Amino acid sequence: MEQKNVNNVIRLKQEYEKNIRPALQKELSLKNIMQVPRIKKIVVNVGVKEAVADSKELQKVKKKLAVITKQAPIETICKKSIAGFKIREGMKIGACVTLRNKKMYEFLDELINLALPRVRDFQGVSKKLDGRGNYNLGVKEWIIFPEAEDNGMEKSHGMNITIHTSADNDEQAFALLKQFGMPFKKNK
Repeated sequence: MEQKNVNNVIRLKQEYEKNIRPALQKELSLKNIMQVPRIKKIVVNVGVKEAVADSKELQKVKKKLAVITKQAPIETICKKSIAGFKIREGMKIGACVTLRNKKMYEFLDELINLALPRVRDFQGVSKKLDGRGNYNLGVKEWIIFPEAEDNGMEKSHGMNITIHTSADNDEQAFALLKQFGMPFKKNK
C-alpha cells in the first residue's frame, strides 16, 4: 500500500478543502457541499506577433512559458488570414498552456502571492468577470513571475490568464476568487 506524502499536498488546495469550501457553502447558502464552486482549470495564452517574421521568437517564448507554468506549452495557429498583419492561415502565432490539478493550484498560489504584488503601482485587479463565472486577467509583462527573471537581453511579453470555475454565475465565482485571496480593487 502506497503512503501519501504529507509534504506533497498543495497548500492552496488544502486551504480550499479545509477552510474555503465550508465558508463558501455558508456564504452562498448552498445545501450540498458538492454545489460549492471550484476552479476547474487555468489557461495561459501568449501571443507572439514577432513570430510572423522570425519563427525562433516563438521557441524562446515557449521555453519561458514552460519555465513559468512548469508545463510544456502548445503552439497556437492562426485560423484566418489577415493581410494587414501579414498573417496567413495556419501560421504559428502563439503559445498556450492549460493547467489542472496540482500545477493549477501551484500557479494560482504563485500568481496571487508572488507575481501580482510585484506589478509596479499595483492597485488590485478588475472585479469584472465574463458573465459565465470565469475570470480573465491580462498581464502586461511576464517578468512579474520570479522564474522569468529578465537578463536584459530578452523581450518581455504579455499574457492572458483565464481562470475557469464551476460557478453558476459571476457572484459565486467572485466569492470563490475572493476567498482564495485574489487582490481585487478596493471600492472608493
